[in-house]
Amino acid sequence: MKVYILEDEYNIYLYIKSLLDSIPYVQIVGYSPSIAQAERELLATNPDLILADIQLKDGSSLSFLSELKLDINTIFITAFNQYAIEALNIGAIAYLLKPLVPDQFIEAIEKCYKKNTEYRFNSMQLNMAESYLKAPNKPKKIALRTFEYTQIVNIDDVLYCHGDKGYTTFYIKDNKPMMVSKVLKHFETMLPETEFIRCHQSYLINANYIKKYFKDGQLEMADGKMIPVATRKKDVIQQFLNDF
Repeated sequence: MKVYILEDEYNIYLYIKSLLDSIPYVQIVGYSPSIAQAERELLATNPDLILADIQLKDGSSLSFLSELKLDINTIFITAFNQYAIEALNIGAIAYLLKPLVPDQFIEAIEKCYKKNTEYRFNSMQLNMAESYLKAPNKPKKIALRTFEYTQIVNIDDVLYCHGDKGYTTFYIKDNKPMMVSKVLKHFETMLPETEFIRCHQSYLINANYIKKYFKDGQLEMADGKMIPVATRKKDVIQQFLNDF
């Protein structure tokens, strides 16, 4: 996460820098003691987050950032508490008072990082969806995010998905199963309905990998897994397979 610091007290800047240096996912891309300099540098540095003092020698960063109208997360760091409502009204992530409390500062940075990561992940999903609409013949993919990483998976390689409470496990051809912290319904709306069907409350299957359908209400998948079919879904599954 790229961070720009707008602070006219050099000792405070050094203290902020020392706190940021201890956070592995942060990169300081710029520092300015004045609004005039920041105005020249912000577009070039393209930060994800601005840490800004409010009262600077050449003006108010509140006024400057509200007029600038850039979509950049902001945390205000100031000795004055009377600007808090105004800061939050222009969408500030946090409003921290000097002297900084390290735990509060790091918590605010983490909040911004999580928000920024979620935004980028959702943007990636939207971009993928848009590319499918524009070029449906291209290989379709889905981004699956675990706690440790995000893996891009070919939708055609997904055998089936198993939902359990707030989690969904993807069973993928020639790969280990992947568990992600989203409900099965979320992926049911994302995966193509011409190939995927919800056969049970806990299962979403790729019909391309169905090996057998037993009338007693079970599906045998290509990997040998036996998947139950809910009673109310039997006719739906039979019709789906007839039309497939």
